[in-house]
Amino acid sequence: MNTQTELAPEKTETDVETLIAGLAADARTAQRKLAQMSDADKATALHLAAQALRDAAPKILAENAKDVAAGEERGLSGAMLDRLRLDEARLSGIADAVDQVADLSDPVGEVIDSSERPNGLKLSRVRVPIGVIGIIYESRPNVTADAAVLCVRAGNAAILRGGSEAVHSNHAILAALSKGLAEGGIPEKAVQLVPTQDRAAVGALLRATGAVDMIVPRGGKSLVARVQDEARVPVLAHLDGICHTYIHSAADKDMAEQVAVNAKMRRTGICGAMETLLVDASYPEASALVGKLLDAGCELRGDGRAQSLDKRVLPATDEDWDTEYLEAVASVAVVDGIDAALSHIAEHSSGHTDVIVTSDAEAEQTFLNSVDSAIVMANASSQFADGGEFGLGAEIGIATGRIHARGPVALEGLTTYKWQVRGTGQTRP
Repeated sequence: MNTQTELAPEKTETDVETLIAGLAADARTAQRKLAQMSDADKATALHLAAQALRDAAPKILAENAKDVAAGEERGLSGAMLDRLRLDEARLSGIADAVDQVADLSDPVGEVIDSSERPNGLKLSRVRVPIGVIGIIYESRPNVTADAAVLCVRAGNAAILRGGSEAVHSNHAILAALSKGLAEGGIPEKAVQLVPTQDRAAVGALLRATGAVDMIVPRGGKSLVARVQDEARVPVLAHLDGICHTYIHSAADKDMAEQVAVNAKMRRTGICGAMETLLVDASYPEASALVGKLLDAGCELRGDGRAQSLDKRVLPATDEDWDTEYLEAVASVAVVDGIDAALSHIAEHSSGHTDVIVTSDAEAEQTFLNSVDSAIVMANASSQFADGGEFGLGAEIGIATGRIHARGPVALEGLTTYKWQVRGTGQTRP
């Protein structure tokens, strides 16, 4: 696995194109070998990688401290620093996630469906790896581990391009992973880290048609927008995480308060954090609910009716309804019933995760059926919008499109399928 240091600054765009082409060629060769490995062998290698992460914890945390210090000096936002920072508990969670992925069933080789034609041909659709996957991400060192192990488990090779904010952390994490994977017999170039922070490398990766099979961006809006705009390779991504929590008129008071506060304040910088609270005009405890969020340290920006609930609510602008704050700020609107809530969500949701809190079974089902988002929840915090919480072990990202994969993308989302046809000498007339 490639853990080289940065390229010299005098490297030209042609050099970067050549670099990416070389990484992709090596990845393709490694992927063909990886695709032939058994389920048990891949699982064993991933368990070794998890232990290697634990063994290297002091080194990884020391390198992460360098990144955090540099980020503070550069004036990174609180949300970015939160995503960047590792501690013993978070690193332990990363290693545990690797073990969980190792214990998942291998999707490769699964028969999706099968049939027999009248002429005796037997057809099967069988899951196979996608191939070579490029992952472009910012200030999230955990992605280095999540992406690497998910790709390997599903038989794919990974080319990782982490952000400069986490360069020391990413190299340290991959070095540990590489040691464990190599002990388990995973091909050396199955996981590679692009050895430069030159932005030209991102462009070269996005243009690597035929050499790279899919790109997954993990980062802020500007990064994802650039990837979606420039990519010549298929992209699996979401642009924003504008997640709504709708408090229905029949919501339980304690549940509504607990869910709303958790959805916003547990971790404000993740894509599943609530950004807009919708309160039904008939919900009798609206003032108490808004007060709970304000008391928890959340700045609220609301429409006129929301402002009347608590004098601390600031006036919202039109832009607020379409803003992913990623900090302790949320917009709040009072809506006239479930239809108004559904209309607001249809207009402003980014299609990531939207929630209803209610004790009315009919309203719950209407919401779950009507909201066209990748994840729709009832009576639970949107902070559960995570592959690990969904029992997927880890995720490579959240997809909000409608093609191939949607919601948390884990092993199954990193496979495609091929048709296998078995005959007994049939010819077509």
